[in-house]
Amino acid sequence: MPAISRYSLVMVAAVLVGVGLTTIDWMADPDPVTPAEFVIDAMEKTLLVIGAGGVFVLIRRTQRQHREQMALIEALRVAHASGMEWRHRTRNYRAGLGAEIAQQFRSWGLTDAEQEIGWLLLKGLSHKEIASLRGTAESTVRQQARVLYGKSGLPGKTAFSAYFLEDLLPGRGEPAPDPSSREG
Repeated sequence: MPAISRYSLVMVAAVLVGVGLTTIDWMADPDPVTPAEFVIDAMEKTLLVIGAGGVFVLIRRTQRQHREQMALIEALRVAHASGMEWRHRTRNYRAGLGAEIAQQFRSWGLTDAEQEIGWLLLKGLSHKEIASLRGTAESTVRQQARVLYGKSGLPGKTAFSAYFLEDLLPGRGEPAPDPSSREG
């Protein structure tokens, strides 16, 4: 049923309930009631019914949103736990990889500033983000990155990142490692 007709039916039902309540009230009242008083009283009761219905709808929506919120919180908890588990499992690998990257930076003769930029580039930050983080001009970061690429013999950011990451990922046609076969 289209939404417009559903709301129309609800409004008609509210008016009928309001008129019905007014009629019952009018029949129980010994004083005569003018048609204008009857209409005003019916409108008041109709608005009361509509308001009560609105409160009911809001309560239902709030309950649904609460359930959705709880489901999202649970999904976030599961994702966080999964991330923490991954970090725990890969801690030694990350430490070893970090040490190897630092050694490679030293073998290229990178200055401390160039090494810091190298780490931030590997994390995926843009020159603008690095400049903001380091409190320097973007042109300074861009120049230091060029020097870094020159010392490493790599043509740019993509090649620089690939230098460290390429062998960590399966090659074309190679199957991805089976996580269940990994030693814990």
